[in-house]
Amino acid sequence: MEAPTRSRRKPVTTLRARSLRDAGNHAEGRLWLELKDRRLNGHKFVRQYPIGPYFADFLCRSAKLVVELDGSQHEGNAYDLKRNEFMNTNGYSVIRFWSADVLRETESVCDTILAALEGRLVSQVKSFDLQYFPSSLSARS
Repeated sequence: MEAPTRSRRKPVTTLRARSLRDAGNHAEGRLWLELKDRRLNGHKFVRQYPIGPYFADFLCRSAKLVVELDGSQHEGNAYDLKRNEFMNTNGYSVIRFWSADVLRETESVCDTILAALEGRLVSQVKSFDLQYFPSSLSARS
């Protein structure tokens, strides 16, 4: 019999989040160094956080901002669009970066995340190297 935990999550969800953290790629590791321990202007982030049936690469819970890193296989991915829609309708804003951009332009990526956190990035952005989907429930202005 397993010892009881304080978590309200199913043990399988916790195990999945741990395995995703352990299997993270180099870009996730680089960005985590910038986000952990409230290093980005005091904003607290967590890694591989479950939101419904999905896991957010990074999440600032207080701002309900999900940060996703994608490789080239995610170009136009229908699954990602479904995830974005689910998270948006549940009050989360989603910002997506290419993993390669995190490795090459870490400071610019952090500046863009900070702009979203501070309300300077408020409308939807869909470009080759950045996608931002503000929550459909929050009015950030």
